[in-house]
Amino acid sequence: MSFNLKNIGPGLLFAGAAIGVSHLVQSTRAGADFGFGLVWALLLVNIFKYPFFQFGPRYALATGESLLDGYKKLGKGVLITYFILSIATMFTIQLAVTIVTAGLASSIFGDFISLEFWTVIILGISFSILVFGKYSFLDKLMKVIVLTLTISTVVAVIIALSNNQTSFSFAQILPKNSVEIAFLIAFMGWMPAPLDISIWHSLWAIEKHKDTNTYDVKSSLFDFNVGYLFTIILGLGFISLGALVMFHTEDVFSGSASEFSNQLINMYTKNLGSWSYVIIGIAAFTTMFSTTLTTLDASPRAMEKTTQLLFGNILKRGYLLWLLILALGTIFIFFFLNSEMGLLIKIATILSFLTAPFYAIINYRLISSKHTPKEWQPSIKMHILSILGILFLIAFSIWYLSTL
Repeated sequence: MSFNLKNIGPGLLFAGAAIGVSHLVQSTRAGADFGFGLVWALLLVNIFKYPFFQFGPRYALATGESLLDGYKKLGKGVLITYFILSIATMFTIQLAVTIVTAGLASSIFGDFISLEFWTVIILGISFSILVFGKYSFLDKLMKVIVLTLTISTVVAVIIALSNNQTSFSFAQILPKNSVEIAFLIAFMGWMPAPLDISIWHSLWAIEKHKDTNTYDVKSSLFDFNVGYLFTIILGLGFISLGALVMFHTEDVFSGSASEFSNQLINMYTKNLGSWSYVIIGIAAFTTMFSTTLTTLDASPRAMEKTTQLLFGNILKRGYLLWLLILALGTIFIFFFLNSEMGLLIKIATILSFLTAPFYAIINYRLISSKHTPKEWQPSIKMHILSILGILFLIAFSIWYLSTL
């Protein structure tokens, strides 16, 4: 398969959705609290989640339909379960990413308006982009954003290493007390992303195929691998920045969105120099804004398809209706919970990890079933990795629940 830039798109949308709270917040905190001690967790969870994310574009391009269509073929109960889980998590997930974006906006553009108003403004802008710009705009925007953040993060890590005067250890750590275990589960819950993003990816892959006929199974897998590699590199980058700049210091990350955002940007500028404040601030903001944008697009897109499959075409302009429900519901919950960023992120990430075994098992069942053409079913190696991944996710969920 010859490389074609036009065939890169959904993989970077996946990266745009993934490289957000899990990287800017959780990975940085992992480095600040444990040094390089949780690199094992980052690599393991990326390896074991890999098949289940990959099955999204694989199934979509092999069959011409989304994972949601496949879920219905496995049984209506599977689709109903997905519907219930989505209702339970989509508002919290949207709120978690939007709050961090609002905090960054407040830090960069000024706190002349409150965090609450920044949240409403960001959701309003995102809503407008999705209604008028649609998928093609997302596709083009993400290529610029992911490349910008990757370059700035790699440069920051290199300079942090050159400026480091103290020794550091790569000894790996297994958290022991309940607080540390809760953080580990939260860290892995959104690393590199919640597993339901595989469903979003299948929907984006179908949209991409409509725009570009050359976007087939092979090109979609290559595109996915590019995006997945970006998420791993940046995850390691943010752990490194947290470890090199904040580990063994008196600094503790704040639970306030605006204060955390200031700390995050200052962490970069401490290494790159004050001249870089605007560049790094904009890179961090655009990253979180892209996450806000992609999640605001994907959840309504998935819910529209789900309601259509469950109840028929009872909703006209279902995407727009779900978009309104998600935006207004997110604002309502935000004002009700009074911007408790730390608590919201913890709830969202732990819920994502505890629901991961469900998505892993269903995706694996579907890709291995008669509903997927034999030539695109997993290889023996991928079967083994999938089974190990399912056992890994179940074992860690049980371990976490046993510590409560």
